Amino acid sequence: MEGDNVYIPHVMKIEKVIQETGNIKTFHFNFKDQSQKDKFTFKSGQFAEYSIFGEGEATFCVSSSPTRMDHLEFSVMKAGKVTAAIHELQEGDEIGFRGPYGNWFPLDLLQGKNLVFVGGGIGLAPLRSLIWNVIDNRDSYGDVIVLYGARSPADLSFKYDLEAWDKGDAIDMYTTVDRGDDAWTGRVGLIPPVLEEIGPSAQDTVAITCGPPIMIKFTLQSLAKLGFTPEQIVTTLEMKMKCGIGKCGRCNIGNIYVCKDGPVFTYAQIQNFLSDEF
Repeated sequence: MEGDNVYIPHVMKIEKVIQETGNIKTFHFNFKDQSQKDKFTFKSGQFAEYSIFGEGEATFCVSSSPTRMDHLEFSVMKAGKVTAAIHELQEGDEIGFRGPYGNWFPLDLLQGKNLVFVGGGIGLAPLRSLIWNVIDNRDSYGDVIVLYGARSPADLSFKYDLEAWDKGDAIDMYTTVDRGDDAWTGRVGLIPPVLEEIGPSAQDTVAITCGPPIMIKFTLQSLAKLGFTPEQIVTTLEMKMKCGIGKCGRCNIGNIYVCKDGPVFTYAQIQNFLSDEF
């Protein structure tokens, strides 16, 4: 940050805009100041605050991988005033950025393990940062499965990633939709039963999941059926995060601040302070 004021954002320039679905866009962006870019580092799972000058600020994960630092990425679902303003951004426009904040996916826990990624809708955004991180360090992990789903083919985000992962031999890729259309020839089915059908072994395996709350609820149940313990399941929470640094109190759950203590938690940790949520 500039000086000692953590609330002053860096000025970033939008380099590319991708229309993922009807209401989701991905933005490639970079520091205007090359010296700031050279100093910047982050880890998969961390988030940042993005501001539209005169409109407000919103929280999103950094969805690109720290193994690929030529640019940064974040994805936004249009849902309110600030996200609507972000959706109006074009290549060459400027945006405020402050971060990274929060913790990250526990690579020390994941290394040497088999990995099962389960993502739904825009919930693939934080997962794809880690997936590309794993692919770029493939020898450090065992078997890798990625299961991704959305309500319909039109709601699938990051189709270019899905195609690359499906064609490559680094991971086993499964894509499903709740309901198909006339052009869809792929799998149809809800994520939890498809996960049970795939049936990954829990032996020496960690599951990482992110998506809509209802998907997470039933995915956790399916993982339990497959023998995964709460310590073997990692997910993310982004509950009402606002300031990013634990000052505003918007995201506290008891004595836990999602922005400072998370947003990445094992399910065992979540059970300790969110027992009523799942």
